Amino acid sequence: MKTKLLFHFVSLLFLLTLVFSPQLHAQNKKFKVVLDAGHGGKDPGNRGNGHFEKEIALNIVLLVGKELEKHKDIEVIYTRKTDVFLELRERAAIANKADADLFVSVHCNAHHSNAHGTETFILGLDKNAQNLEIAKKENQVIYLEDNYHEAYGGFDPNAPESLIGLIIMQEEYLEQSIAIASLVQDNFTNQLKRNDRSVKQGPFWVLHNTYMPSVLIETGFLTNKSEGDYLNSKKGQQEMANAISKAIVDYYNSVKSSYLTNIPQIDTNPKVPETVDKKAIYEDVIFKVQIAAGSRKLDTKPKNFKGLKMINREQEGGLFKYYYGNTSDYNLIQTLHKEAKAKGYPSAFIVAYKNGKRVQVSDIIN
Repeated sequence: MKTKLLFHFVSLLFLLTLVFSPQLHAQNKKFKVVLDAGHGGKDPGNRGNGHFEKEIALNIVLLVGKELEKHKDIEVIYTRKTDVFLELRERAAIANKADADLFVSVHCNAHHSNAHGTETFILGLDKNAQNLEIAKKENQVIYLEDNYHEAYGGFDPNAPESLIGLIIMQEEYLEQSIAIASLVQDNFTNQLKRNDRSVKQGPFWVLHNTYMPSVLIETGFLTNKSEGDYLNSKKGQQEMANAISKAIVDYYNSVKSSYLTNIPQIDTNPKVPETVDKKAIYEDVIFKVQIAAGSRKLDTKPKNFKGLKMINREQEGGLFKYYYGNTSDYNLIQTLHKEAKAKGYPSAFIVAYKNGKRVQVSDIIN
């Protein structure tokens, strides 16, 4: 029965991808950012040390929006600007209806220990049990919604088979989501000197149902006395907002040329065969494995990349991208992809260049 439910759930996700895949962006289109303050209304979020997550998240989001609204090329859309309850599907629907270019959801963390620090999530599965528990906690807001069983197609926040189905739809936006998440974490760490808990993956429902690059930011732990007081203060909220808004502006600047011209239509069938012919050499194509992206310019020595050699770095605007391998042999790049994941880069993915221009891997292989 669970297998059948999962099949229907995944099939629905794929069909929604086809329906809502972005079309060509109009020339000189504004860059639309949807800011989502987590929780709200009857859902207070976590209450660490007596603080209200829903209030802190909203205050930070409003401050982020205030900064972004100073940029004439950026349009800001809020999922909520007051203390109201929104269903998870409503948050995603707002972003999709607006044909947004970026979705940013802001939250505060909680833990039974004295844990502290910031972490930014992209959609995906992570073997780390704590990351999985954070995702479950954020997903459980659906229990506050009427008829949630019907609305979410039988999705159960506590069932592994439901969580696995969430990762399918955001694969096309993985690179962009990693880029913005890295910029956010870099600002928290380098500018604000917050404890860096890194960019992570998690099966968050609110991320899976958005059809654009999306991140969920955990700004810190309210259950940590010092960090909770900081996040509940005007100073802390303003500093966090400045760091987030700067990351968004830097991300926009790195992709600005794409929005001032045209963005190619998203490939609605991105799956690539797991195995190909033994002679899978594409003479006019170069395959690489992208393992990281961020604002920091790192030396490409193996010690900086968990022992991996053959690392090359490319800059696009204010963003540095790091690649492993360089080959026309698709079988070899698959091997290097597995090696990168085994070395500790679970979000690594294969990219392809034809005649020096970035192309969809699936177009080459298919």
